[in-house]
Amino acid sequence: MLQMAIFGSGLMFLGLMASYLKLERPNAGFDKIEIPQIFWASTLLIMISSLTLHLANMNFKQDKYLNYRILMGITLSLGLIFIGMQLWGWQELFTQNNSPEARTARGFIYMLSGLHIVHIVVGLFFLIKIFVEAIKRISYLESFIYSVNPPNQLKINLIIFYWHFVDILWILLFAFLLWRN
Repeated sequence: MLQMAIFGSGLMFLGLMASYLKLERPNAGFDKIEIPQIFWASTLLIMISSLTLHLANMNFKQDKYLNYRILMGITLSLGLIFIGMQLWGWQELFTQNNSPEARTARGFIYMLSGLHIVHIVVGLFFLIKIFVEAIKRISYLESFIYSVNPPNQLKINLIIFYWHFVDILWILLFAFLLWRN
């Protein structure tokens, strides 16, 4: 089901990017605008969050539960900071050229990054769930019992898969925006 949802999300973003390309044709009244510089930093941050989540998973599998909890906390923090940086980028976009054509271009950037933020929020919700579960199990024995339970392993793997998807999605969206602007 997760793969189908990811496929559907991918198609939605692909359709939005195709619409963007269609609207930006020459003489279509579509001004290109500058991509906020903060988007570069947020892109680096989201890539680091993928790394910290990967390291958290490795520590979970190696029964290093304290490291797992710390890296999960870092991943969550990076995800929240990413959202803040995106909103900061929106503020920077808002102060740019205010012609009707520029507003149309900005609208697409708001839509693409905003829908991506919604996907990040969904990922953060599930990351918080497994982080809270990890915090509840402070003793090694409780953590070990939790870690060897196949449904728990599946849940963690699905969340990690989803988080990597939203990270790759942002990288592709950012590359697209840089290419088109």
